Amino acid sequence: MSVPRNLLLATYRPLYESIARPLIFRGSAMQSHKDALAIMRGMDGNTVALATLRAMHRIAFVQQPVEVGGVSLPFPFILAAGWVKGDGFDSEADALEAAQNRNIIPGWRAMPALVGPVEFGSFTRWPRLGNAGTVLWRDAATRSTQNRIGLKNPGAESAAEFLAVHRHDLPTVYGINIAVTPGVSDPGQQLQEVLEAVDAFIRRGVLPAWLTLNLSCPNTEDDPTGNQSEELALMLTGAFIKGLNDSGHKTPLWVKVGPTLSEAQVRALMRAFAETGVRAVIATNTLPEPTPDDPTIAAGVAGGRLHNRAVEIACWAAQEKERHGYLVDVIGCGGVEHSVSYQDFARYGADAVQYLSALVFRGPLAAALIQKEALHG
Repeated sequence: MSVPRNLLLATYRPLYESIARPLIFRGSAMQSHKDALAIMRGMDGNTVALATLRAMHRIAFVQQPVEVGGVSLPFPFILAAGWVKGDGFDSEADALEAAQNRNIIPGWRAMPALVGPVEFGSFTRWPRLGNAGTVLWRDAATRSTQNRIGLKNPGAESAAEFLAVHRHDLPTVYGINIAVTPGVSDPGQQLQEVLEAVDAFIRRGVLPAWLTLNLSCPNTEDDPTGNQSEELALMLTGAFIKGLNDSGHKTPLWVKVGPTLSEAQVRALMRAFAETGVRAVIATNTLPEPTPDDPTIAAGVAGGRLHNRAVEIACWAAQEKERHGYLVDVIGCGGVEHSVSYQDFARYGADAVQYLSALVFRGPLAAALIQKEALHG
């Protein structure tokens, strides 16, 4: 390992764990989240800050190329959807106007500059304000986070408009996560809205390295978990890929699934994904559990309390891939915080991992620390 990298990470780790994290944890998870958004928004437009982040990235990360889901990644770590997703709006008109005048997706430049591959979103067809009140919690004892943000986002049209305005400054490798709208039960409307969301980006020439269809959104109170049936998965992914092909673009489709699936459901979904041409499955989204404030309301748990269940789902998916020779790669997601949790996924066939809660407990260079531990101990 290079001396500059060793020095940077050896300095960074105690500074974050002994100074920054205790200060951050003095406040609520909600306030910390607001502060992080403000910092990212400011850095997105600051050339000195961006240059500093890029320099830190070059030192902190080792090139470890991996091919997964039809995408060439510089290393097997992706910042999961949910961190860079944008502001919420009440109407599409307001969101479209804001997209022309201000930064509605804080972190769109700063986070890729520092951590590399990022999955933007989730974006729904229409803007969402998200849930009111306290919607974020952290549990230091289990290294977990929990949220019921409610898919707060500016909507696909406005997100696409904003990213198109800044097309030339977008990172080389990034993904876009599109979610089925919660509360919509009609399959025809679900399909129409998903296709319209995809088209919003394609029409504007915003072409990510991959697109992810999010079939499970436990941070809403009307999670469309029925979309994880084989029948609906076939319909949605088949039409999604056909729409991409008809547009002349071969952007790989990944699918994100939830952690409450049975082994039989995983087998059925993998069969559907292989049939329609899905290139990767992300296992998993967050786990619905009662909130700390109200046991009658569920919110999505990420981090330590999700990890074992996510590894189990990823293992089942990898076994089906191996058993049938499916061309569907497996990407682990859930409690990836250190080399052991990363290798839990890798051991069971995951080709790459996504992480998010690790940012809370190990800071913005969490993935660099995980990579160092995995490569050098």
